[in-house]
Amino acid sequence: MTKSTFMDMALTEAQNAAEAGEVPVGCVLVRGTEVLVRTSNRTLMDRDPTAHAEMLAIRQAAHLLQTERLTDCDLYVTLEPCAMCAAAISFARIRRVYYGAADPKGGAVDHGVRFFNSPTCHHRPEVYGGIGEKEAGALLKNFFAERR
Repeated sequence: MTKSTFMDMALTEAQNAAEAGEVPVGCVLVRGTEVLVRTSNRTLMDRDPTAHAEMLAIRQAAHLLQTERLTDCDLYVTLEPCAMCAAAISFARIRRVYYGAADPKGGAVDHGVRFFNSPTCHHRPEVYGGIGEKEAGALLKNFFAERR
């Protein structure tokens, strides 16, 4: 499988979230070429402000692999992670993060606090932005336009 295939899976998860009324963010966590977890935002469904796609993926993968360290795993997410998710990615020691749309307002990787550049950050994954950016951005724009 390729990076674009994994991001396509994350985009499908984001679309599923939108159809459920959730902010359309999808995530896929992989080890090598094996998909471990596919998730999407569930903050409304779970009534949990921490139920971001990335947080759910990290929790599920850690449970599946029976370890809190996901050192050989890569995370594909349709939106630049927020500060909470960036911290969880760092604590989980995820190897690489691929994200779709940039988030100048709430992102914390290449915008805002730039969590991984902080001197107190314990682990800095490789980060690649803009993968599937057009599609991810369109999903988000359409979702919020329908609610205004």
